Amino acid sequence: MDWLLPLVLWCVAGYVCGATPFGYFAGKLKGIDIREHGSGNIGATNVIRVMGKGIGIPVFILDVIKGWLPAWLAGNWFGSHGYSAELATAAAIVAGVAAVMGHNYTFWLKGKGGKGIATSCGALLATARVELAIAALVWIITAKLTKYVSVASIAAALALPAAMACFMAYHGHWNLVLLGFGLALGSLAIWRHKANIERLMTGTENKMGAKKSSAL
Repeated sequence: MDWLLPLVLWCVAGYVCGATPFGYFAGKLKGIDIREHGSGNIGATNVIRVMGKGIGIPVFILDVIKGWLPAWLAGNWFGSHGYSAELATAAAIVAGVAAVMGHNYTFWLKGKGGKGIATSCGALLATARVELAIAALVWIITAKLTKYVSVASIAAALALPAAMACFMAYHGHWNLVLLGFGLALGSLAIWRHKANIERLMTGTENKMGAKKSSAL
């Protein structure tokens, strides 16, 4: 059980890293509260919609990095300290999930946060690159066909665990920890889009390319 304390510490580090609300801070630098504009979300999609790509793209990159960094560091730390490959993978997953939870429920904003798509991508970069690439392709195709970022994100969230299961079945080796990770991230992403789903049902969801807030 000498692995338990390091695992807990990496979990805490992942949460703190993921909790850094770059979208919110970017808005403050521009003199606004991003939560009061567009969809009210602190994620990169709303930042791009409200403040443009020049600010939104760096926010997206930072949101990806804050998911990737703790997962990558945790996996490498366990791997370099003589622990098994399975435990190193589990540590990377735990730190990645903690980062996503930090983004979605950040202590900076009293437990409010984003939807975790970019941060989930970062965590998956450290654990499941091929499956992430498939989910990203699904996102791109769905976004082009529907013009809705939310629909594309939900489709990608469904495609991720499906791709994991297909690869595992093909190779005849089931990594239930990794598959559980994919299912957890996908389910959390869909849950965080519940407001978008409601807007889609009422026809009030914003499409890609919508004009940004006139408040700027």
